[in-house]
Amino acid sequence: MNRKASPKMRAAASVKSVSYSTSPLLATPTPPWRSKLLVALVGLGFSVLLGRAAYVQIIDAPFFLKQGEIRYGHTIELAASRGRILDRNGLILAASVPAPSIWAIPKDLEGDAASRTGLARALGMTSVELESRLADNPNFVWLRRQVDDGVAKSVRDLAVKGIHEVREYKRKYPEGEAAAHVVGFTNVEEHGQEGIELAFQNDLAGRDGTRHVIKDRLGRVVEDIGESVAPVDGRDIGLTIDSKVQFFAYQRIRDAVAANKAQAGSVVVLDAQTGEVLALANFPSYSPADRRNLSGAQLRNRAVTDTFEPGSTMKPFIVGWALETGRVTPSTIIQTAPGRMTLTGSTITDSHPHGNLTVSEVIQKSSNVGAARIALTFTPREMWELYSAVGFGQKPQLVFPGVVTGRLRPYKSWRPIEQATMSYGYGLSASLLQIAHAYTVFAHDGELIPVSLTRPLGAAPAAAISGVRILSPKTAATVRAMLHLVTLPGGTAPKAQVMGYSVGGKSGTAYKQEGKGYAEKKYRSWFVGMAPIAQPRIIVAVMVDEPTAGKWFGGDVAAPVFSEVVQQTLRMMGEPPDLDVKPQIVSRDVPADDESF
Repeated sequence: MNRKASPKMRAAASVKSVSYSTSPLLATPTPPWRSKLLVALVGLGFSVLLGRAAYVQIIDAPFFLKQGEIRYGHTIELAASRGRILDRNGLILAASVPAPSIWAIPKDLEGDAASRTGLARALGMTSVELESRLADNPNFVWLRRQVDDGVAKSVRDLAVKGIHEVREYKRKYPEGEAAAHVVGFTNVEEHGQEGIELAFQNDLAGRDGTRHVIKDRLGRVVEDIGESVAPVDGRDIGLTIDSKVQFFAYQRIRDAVAANKAQAGSVVVLDAQTGEVLALANFPSYSPADRRNLSGAQLRNRAVTDTFEPGSTMKPFIVGWALETGRVTPSTIIQTAPGRMTLTGSTITDSHPHGNLTVSEVIQKSSNVGAARIALTFTPREMWELYSAVGFGQKPQLVFPGVVTGRLRPYKSWRPIEQATMSYGYGLSASLLQIAHAYTVFAHDGELIPVSLTRPLGAAPAAAISGVRILSPKTAATVRAMLHLVTLPGGTAPKAQVMGYSVGGKSGTAYKQEGKGYAEKKYRSWFVGMAPIAQPRIIVAVMVDEPTAGKWFGGDVAAPVFSEVVQQTLRMMGEPPDLDVKPQIVSRDVPADDESF
């Protein structure tokens, strides 16, 4: 080769000198299976893609359409306003008001440490609490629900990005702890948890509406899609409760519990002509608006959920039936000396020996021996039927959560001593509401009338109703006269007297059960009565649980509460006085006769 040739010529010559046909790589024969494998893999990949396309577009198309819609379509819930709870006069006991709630999108949250500290302070939290909540979920977290407008404004003024506000409804209870056990309360989602709020949840809640919209990536509504469903607000519920009577009854039982250093107390007020519940008060109570650190003792509606042995409040039923069946008259002499009697090895005693007592005096003096001697003239079945007829051992027909049945054992298992002790209230159990209900037999001329807690809104005052006949009107009037004697000098409850009104009732005191026996120094005290005595307008039942201030008889502990509640209630109802005031001022100071229990 010419050494003087140019570089370009030399390169061309070197390329021409390579022989590709003799390359060992190209000379190696290719296996046929390799090309077939490549074709098969391409075909398999195409089949997979085709199958996936068919699955997405044909077989499971609704699922993927729904998933796609979730990315842009949203359903907004239109909250219904919860119905109100009103008393018999239209005053509000519970109502829902708009309230702002604060929420956050933690991943969008901006701001320095100072702004977060300010946010925590505005929400009433510590910085640690706030950070803990923000760490729960990066997309959504509630910070504070149903806050005051002042709190919401403080949060808005901080203008922290990622913090949002929504309007909800918050339940308000104007009567507070006075009506808490009747009205009950809801949770933060406005679902009833106790009382009327729970009993009428479906009526009060209404039905939420819906609105279907398209949102952009920032969460802003772009347009509506489909038809919206308007919310249906809840129905208002009217109660028979008179909020003024309820408040006064609550104050009186609260004060009595404090004065007697007792565990608890209850008051039930019934309209004696209609059976409507005018008040149902308990202490301890709670504020429905602040339920932090609540105890079971505060939540219990004792007047309807607690049962106990009713003691001497049962004696009028025994005497009433003995009068009705002609076994005795009010002046029949009952031998109670020497103040005790023994049956099958067990002894029944009076507080002190009374000697011979008339039937009227058996009630006035509350003689256990006298009541037992009268009761033992009945057959067990007859006595059981009497107690059942007036509602003992029967669940009250009241739409209210927690209403109890009480206990009345079948008569076939009664022994004579058990029949005798049940005549003065041991061996059976009942709630305070059941006892008040049973006393409608005496107040309503011998008829047991149903009790009610609700009434149509705007309805005219209810007229007197008829019930189930238990006693004749004459017998009922005779028993009322005996109950009136209980509140006079020589009776067990002169402190039940009311200025300007004649009253009658029965005190009761019983040992508290403890395990399989009775506690020696723990008592329950009652007074159940009516006024005015000739034509009763109201029935009031009072129970004080475990008084420890040195008094425990029902005539000393419960009767004064009865007196105050009756006087205030009759005045509120516009009932004219039926007595002169002056003679009563003297008679109320007469000491009560000790009650047998």
